[in-house]
Amino acid sequence: MLFVLHLLDKPASADLRQRVRPEHKAYLAQVADRIAFAGPLLHDDGDTMLGSLLVIDFASRDALQAWLADEPFTRTGLYAAVEIHAFVNLWPQRAGFPP
Repeated sequence: MLFVLHLLDKPASADLRQRVRPEHKAYLAQVADRIAFAGPLLHDDGDTMLGSLLVIDFASRDALQAWLADEPFTRTGLYAAVEIHAFVNLWPQRAGFPP
């Protein structure tokens, strides 16, 4: 089942995000074949990161929770808010892909 993870950073945590980001990306690479889409949430300036949006296929919510508990941004306390929702993708993506 696909799950949406809407993850918002704690205020003034840009340095922590940048420092841990390589480890975060390596951790995501371990489930790359199950990622529907993933990327940082940005402020309206288009550059300043404020969180993460991930849509990943997991066998269950328990499997997702176990994965998230060991995720580097989670382990380092980056996130101020975490929302998780089951998701059904009914629309083929045509926009938003990197050039």
